[in-house]
Amino acid sequence: MHKTLLTGIVLLGLFSCGSHSDGQSAGTLTLKNTTAIDRPEATVRLTREQLEAKAGSLKGNYLRFHSGQKILTAQYEDLDSDSVWDEVILLCPIKASATVEVQLEKTTKKPEVTGASMAHARLKLKNEDQTFGENQTQVQMPDQNPPTDFSKHALPPYLTEGPGWENDKVAFRLYFDTRNNKDIYGKRTADMVMDSVGANPKNSYHNLADWGMDILRVGTSLGAGALAFHYQKADGKDTLVRLGGNDIKGETYQLLSDGPLKATFLMTYPWQLAGKPVIVTEKISIGAGDYYYTSEVAVKGADVPKDLKVDMGIADFYTNQMDSILTDQAKAVYSFGAQSENHDNLGMAVISLDPGAAHIWYIKEKPRLQRILPVVIC
Repeated sequence: MHKTLLTGIVLLGLFSCGSHSDGQSAGTLTLKNTTAIDRPEATVRLTREQLEAKAGSLKGNYLRFHSGQKILTAQYEDLDSDSVWDEVILLCPIKASATVEVQLEKTTKKPEVTGASMAHARLKLKNEDQTFGENQTQVQMPDQNPPTDFSKHALPPYLTEGPGWENDKVAFRLYFDTRNNKDIYGKRTADMVMDSVGANPKNSYHNLADWGMDILRVGTSLGAGALAFHYQKADGKDTLVRLGGNDIKGETYQLLSDGPLKATFLMTYPWQLAGKPVIVTEKISIGAGDYYYTSEVAVKGADVPKDLKVDMGIADFYTNQMDSILTDQAKAVYSFGAQSENHDNLGMAVISLDPGAAHIWYIKEKPRLQRILPVVIC
């Protein structure tokens, strides 16, 4: 599911005015914060169609966004890989219940980004000298890649054992092996840290450091939103199968965008489901200022079970209270309690923004969220 604007920020008007030559005014954008909360990291998603409706054709052009004398940070997203931008992610700090006027300026040059990155995704491979190389744009996991045996190897083949993604609030990782699980890093800094976390075996990310630490016990659970699938077998019995294990025939990571305001990557899994070959894809994104990542899941194949549903869960260790929330806009299951590895209070949730297609079910009186093939993990 895509929303034109993120929660709490409303587009009041987009007005055309002035000349459309390079470096000239192309309109005014009015934004309103509908909440009673200051939004210092508020981001707004604007589609190319919205902007062209008022600024005229933007073929071969970009926009600069001004608020007063300040140029706002904007990230241009090419969603269909055709080398033409499709939307803009705009960083626009806004006070509680306030409005902000944003001036648009047309330009033929893509505006340079200034300031620190607020979102980042990476996958780094280990070098022969036990350092880690450059950020990769695409990596194929070896067939049946096992978890690292740390009794034999001080470092894994991939930094933090797989893809890492973060923003100025929180960080996550995915195990790039047959476990295919997800983990959370609590951060004490807005800096991007995942290029160095885990690079030195003497500095364990399981111990609290200035930047933060690994805060989630994962074990054999679904961790921080790992995937499982539910369907009915030929004998009429229900079955629940997690994505991973011996049926994983491969796994590919592809970096789609890397900040400064949003980072996105795509995971592709050739898999066996109900004894039939399928392709599972998961597009994972994280945006500036958010305490969550978003996950878009799809399953393709000639013989996909008609009643197939995706299940996303969260770890259930230590002391916590778990419950569910149902509204006309979303369904969620959540837990809260002293359940971090540092024994701090930690809240986790799985949220579906399509409540009509989501189902909350229970294991041992603990709720789980089931989705008829977008979801948000936090």
